[in-house]
Amino acid sequence: MPTVSIRYENDLRCAATHEASTTTIHTDAPKDNQGLGRSFSPTDLVAAALGSCMATIMGIYARRHELDIEGMEVTVDKRMTDSPRRIGALETTITLPRPVPDRHREPLRRAAESCPVHKSLLAEIDKPIVFHFPEA
Repeated sequence: MPTVSIRYENDLRCAATHEASTTTIHTDAPKDNQGLGRSFSPTDLVAAALGSCMATIMGIYARRHELDIEGMEVTVDKRMTDSPRRIGALETTITLPRPVPDRHREPLRRAAESCPVHKSLLAEIDKPIVFHFPEA
């Protein structure tokens, strides 16, 4: 069984179904590439995958060390190149909701950087990560 099945609908819009859960999401070409921009573009999903993967791996670390990171916010700013059209940069900002002990800050950074999506992206894609740890 495939992990995801994609059906092209029309007007540069696709429906992607996660086979295990049957959850469906739609993608649409962005307005700057002949689309209507009605939903995530495929490259937007790459940005979403990166941010949610980082948050998940940090969550695994936090759970293991009994840290409360609920409410953590991750933003990913995607920048495209023109020729060839591809993702040129994914700039991630991670903001923790409350103070984290100093001894856990570097491991949380490493957790974010070790997420499988981050490791799967081309080396040519700029992938800076900024962390905001509130002070006590």
